[in-house]
Amino acid sequence: MISVDEKILKDIKEGFNIPPKPELLTALQHELAQAAPELNQVAKLIANDVATSAAVLKVINSPCYGLARTITDIRQAVMFLGLDSITQLVTGFLLQQAFEQKKCCIKLERFWDTASEIAAVATIIGQKIKSKVPVENLHLLGLFHDAGIPAMAMNYNDYVKVLGAANRDYDMTLVEHEEQHYRTNHAVVGFYLGSQWNLPKSMCNLILRHHDRTMFDERNDPEILMSLAALKMAENIVHTHKRFVASPDWSYMKATVLAVLELDDDDYQDIKEDAEDYLLHH
Repeated sequence: MISVDEKILKDIKEGFNIPPKPELLTALQHELAQAAPELNQVAKLIANDVATSAAVLKVINSPCYGLARTITDIRQAVMFLGLDSITQLVTGFLLQQAFEQKKCCIKLERFWDTASEIAAVATIIGQKIKSKVPVENLHLLGLFHDAGIPAMAMNYNDYVKVLGAANRDYDMTLVEHEEQHYRTNHAVVGFYLGSQWNLPKSMCNLILRHHDRTMFDERNDPEILMSLAALKMAENIVHTHKRFVASPDWSYMKATVLAVLELDDDDYQDIKEDAEDYLLHH
């Protein structure tokens, strides 16, 4: 089980460059913390940032959301999705903008392409299972779950070698490779980044433990287990689509994931086909 103690967090805080929380996110979170958050104010804050507005509308109107109508402006989007959900989408976009390629030893465009695909497929799974998990939570989890990877690539010049070695090694996980080299790993760093950006505690814990098979054995909130199951299924579908082989932990988790999502093999194949169709055309 991956856990975090205060010493680890202190080490990260003192010796680590983490992208600071963007001003727009601080302003949105401040507004949401009010006794009666003002919908128009939230819409105005987002609309003032042209790139973020465009990105949010693009996600909402994408096929993975499956809306019957096109949302054309941010105020409509806020009314349609609600304040929390729109903030999740904005957070996801700001996260991708927070890392600078020149400071990273991995190709960020490739990394975010994969993260965006996992986010989209997790959203498709959320739509299909009609669960109580808001799809924008799944979208943000898909984007953010591996955010510790670019953070480590910003801080360690040789990280690209460790990542490459882990991709070729099916006996040892990326987390184990990272621990061996740096005495920390991308799940812990991602947890720290999520905490610094004031993501919900439950999402920070999912980021911390998204490689932890024992999480399914614990008596967790059903929404948390469904979120983790949807993420693991999305990871595997994208991994299989890109590399023609299942993701490293899928064989251990498949039965549990399908049970948590109340799916059988046929349901899984149907969702996989829909997701692959989406991936082929985007």
